[in-house]
Amino acid sequence: MPVCYHSPQRARSHHRRPPPRHQAPAGFWLLRLRLPGCDCSLLIPRRALAVNLMLILCLLLTAVASLALGEVRLTPADVWRALSGAGPALDQLVVRELRLHRVLAGIATGAAFALAGCLLQTLARNRLATPGIIGIDNAATAFAVASVVGTGIALAPSAMALVGAATAAALAFGLAGSSGTRGYRFIIAGVGIGAIAGALTQFMLSQVAIDDANAAFPWTVGSLNARQPQATVLLAAALLPGLLLALRLSRALQLVQVSDAVSIGLGINLIRVRRQTLALSVVLTGLAVAVAGPVGLVALLGPEVARTLCRHRSVPLLASALSGALIMLLADLAGRLLMAPLEIPVGIVTALIGSPYLLWMLLNPSFRSQP
Repeated sequence: MPVCYHSPQRARSHHRRPPPRHQAPAGFWLLRLRLPGCDCSLLIPRRALAVNLMLILCLLLTAVASLALGEVRLTPADVWRALSGAGPALDQLVVRELRLHRVLAGIATGAAFALAGCLLQTLARNRLATPGIIGIDNAATAFAVASVVGTGIALAPSAMALVGAATAAALAFGLAGSSGTRGYRFIIAGVGIGAIAGALTQFMLSQVAIDDANAAFPWTVGSLNARQPQATVLLAAALLPGLLLALRLSRALQLVQVSDAVSIGLGINLIRVRRQTLALSVVLTGLAVAVAGPVGLVALLGPEVARTLCRHRSVPLLASALSGALIMLLADLAGRLLMAPLEIPVGIVTALIGSPYLLWMLLNPSFRSQP
């Protein structure tokens, strides 16, 4: 008579309890929303949440320091009273009329540059594929300068910068050929386009009157001084929906980092995702250049800081935007204080910080092109 023998390990497996349903993986929080006819759940990475909250706190502290420090030094209490409409008239003038708009412009432009950089790096699978390096910044600057020296209309730089950014992106994509946004051919094409746009900018400045050249000069180096409020409002109006669209694309962007065949097999419409990502990067870069000029290395530093802090394989879109805003504010504050009363434009400060890091990325043997 045959006898069936069961090993103790197999016998114990029959009595093992199944894992609880809807259990959050390690390192995540699970939020569930139960409504009539709807049972939704959301996984939140703990480290990413902590990093974003820390960046928001640092951004608020830096904004208060930017409002308080300068030739006229104020305390945080003085800043609060001035923002609320109380306190001496001089404090209100300094905070609300001179410094507040500058801080808001720095936050908006830094977030836009870094978010556009993170999107392009993810799309191209290359940490060097930022708007400044592939020529979008220089082309937007060239078109903005052309509008300033040609028309002098306040809102013209915003529209023309968008046209210039879109033109550079289209040319780089077309010259890259079948590789699209993949590989170094896309980057080399963008570098060439940026060099041509930079030469055109210098040529236009050399052919106009000195007053017109001085009016257009801030767009060539990057500055937050005396920015047009209309351009900042336009950027702020586009930044929030742009960030929401980027967050909506985050899952698809995470999947496009693998091979195209795997992404298509997982149900990702690659053409639509690439078009939306590239269009969003162009809009954010063009509007940011119209406000502050070509402060391109923020698009390189912001995503790098976000990846270092988050240490997660997902695309750190929100952390990149917050890091870019923080870097822009810190650079502007340093430019105002280091050689006071002389002011160093924020574009020069970020270039001094970002250029050595870019060289380190290129020379470091452990560097990898994938973000």
